[in-house]
Amino acid sequence: MRVDLDAEEGGLESLSRFQSARAQARQLFQSGVALAALALMAWALAFFISLFSSESIWPVLLNNNAAALLVLAAGAQSAYWVASWRNAALNPSPPVAIEAQPDEQLSAYERFCRRLSTESYRLIVSIGAPALWLAGVGGLAWWSVQHTWNLALPGVALGTWGSIAAGCAVLLAFALLVLERYLAQQQAAQWPEAQSLAPLVRVPIITLLLSALCLVFSSADALWPARLAALIGLLPAAVSIELMLRAIAALFSPRRDKLEPRMIAQSFIAGMLRWPPQPLLALQHELHNRFGIDLRQIWAFTYMRKAFFPVLAVVVAVGWVLSGVNEIPLQGRGIYERFGKPVEVLGPGLHAGLPWPLGRVLAVENGVVHELATGTESGAEPVLTPADGSPPITANRLWDATHINDKSQVIASDSGDKQGFQIVNMDVRFVYRIGLSDQAAIAATYHSNDVPTLIRSTASRILVHDFASRTLDGVLGEQRTGLADDIGHAVQKDLDSLDSGVEILATVVEAIHPPAGAANAYHAVQAAQISAQALIARERGAASEQSNVAQMLASAALDQAHATAREVNGAAQTADLRFGAEQKAYARAGHAFVLEQYLSQLSMGMNNAKLLILDHRLGGSSAPTLDLRSFTLPADPVAPRKAVQ
Repeated sequence: MRVDLDAEEGGLESLSRFQSARAQARQLFQSGVALAALALMAWALAFFISLFSSESIWPVLLNNNAAALLVLAAGAQSAYWVASWRNAALNPSPPVAIEAQPDEQLSAYERFCRRLSTESYRLIVSIGAPALWLAGVGGLAWWSVQHTWNLALPGVALGTWGSIAAGCAVLLAFALLVLERYLAQQQAAQWPEAQSLAPLVRVPIITLLLSALCLVFSSADALWPARLAALIGLLPAAVSIELMLRAIAALFSPRRDKLEPRMIAQSFIAGMLRWPPQPLLALQHELHNRFGIDLRQIWAFTYMRKAFFPVLAVVVAVGWVLSGVNEIPLQGRGIYERFGKPVEVLGPGLHAGLPWPLGRVLAVENGVVHELATGTESGAEPVLTPADGSPPITANRLWDATHINDKSQVIASDSGDKQGFQIVNMDVRFVYRIGLSDQAAIAATYHSNDVPTLIRSTASRILVHDFASRTLDGVLGEQRTGLADDIGHAVQKDLDSLDSGVEILATVVEAIHPPAGAANAYHAVQAAQISAQALIARERGAASEQSNVAQMLASAALDQAHATAREVNGAAQTADLRFGAEQKAYARAGHAFVLEQYLSQLSMGMNNAKLLILDHRLGGSSAPTLDLRSFTLPADPVAPRKAVQ
């Protein structure tokens, strides 16, 4: 029953809940502060542990327990607001008059700050501080669970510290159990909120007890304590979400300052933490208290309760019979087993048979094509790469990187006249499918437990035998063309001998190269071979060039010798002819010919000589006059000449 102050003026002292409101408010405030302090300590300890060990179980347990304590602190805070209202209603304090300065004496900034403060306070009063506090604390509790949620924690042995922490958790749970029993024994007339707080106390009690169980049984070999430590957080997280929803719903409820408020932090989930669990009874009480609806007075619900088990039995029987109807998709097939024996292969569509477990249908692929890499031991999810991003690692075809699908293989070596072996990395892929015949479908289902593993192991065996007769240079060269066909035929032959029902559609050799560690050495060998071949070609070119130059020089010397010989021979013949002609001329002309030859030779010899001709007829009385002038045409022969002595 809620009290209206306008109608109950002067009668609040007779109500026990108003008389004990001050003590209740003090107890709730102290409890809320203690719970918040414990939650902060748990957060701080979890933070420092996570800095040094991110995969430890301690941060998960500490944060989950901090969330459970915050849920209880939120309930205590919500009950504290109600108790404070009762105390204020019973012992009203006189209003405090605050002298405000006139707006004319304030600056524009001070007037803006005053108006902002007034409007903010009015907004908080209209919304309600209890709802804001409840939403905030509930959000912190949910974040505490979500922040460290991890179902992949490994098992770890905690040792002595685990036992000590488990003991502390049990002691704290016992203290909270005493508080829960204290609240549960309170009468509704004296403390109405105690009945709603008691279920919230059970949330940290259950969380602490389960945490102690995880700490005691935690070991390096056991994984269930780590999984349970993460799943513990579901309970405080669910209760915190419910409290936030109730806080949001409280914003739309009408508020009256003169009407006694209700506790907002009432949890339906926490109310089901009882033994035996009675969720329908809790829902019935909630509907009766909230909306005044009594489900026990409705005939339809009474009839549904009586007819529930017969109707359930009929539904179960019909469902069991309908389990014999199976739908096979268009891209699939089904093998129908009757009493555990395969009878026929069913095609796409609806098929009726005996219900389970008398008859069942095993799904089989119908023409679905798969690609299998021999170097992949387990299937990996494909990594999607954006169109404008960097290419994925799988697209790297360089030899200096190890790829996930590469498989190391020993290959024969023919180094000189010695036998040996080498190691190569290869990426061989098979495109396969289950055969389209009924016999192939039955064979693939019953003769092999794991078709990819069967193909991979068969291919590994074939590759070992096939590469034993090949060399690295041959595989990287002319033999690579027929390598895929040879491997595919050999693998298909072995799969057919095993009656596997698998059909190899294509064999693709993506890459064959030396291991990544030997890539640099192999590149160096190839570079040395290329350098040697280039050096040989360069020396052969130089030798050819020198040979051609020598041949050219020899040919030029031979031609020069022939020309010189012809010139000497021609000169000799010319001299012989001249001698014969001169001999004939002398025979005919005699001394005249000799004088003519003498004068000719003399003129030729003295053609450029400087001569001084002296005349013996010059007298001694007159000095000789020498005319040293020289004339060139045109010259005047009659011009007077000046003698030079």
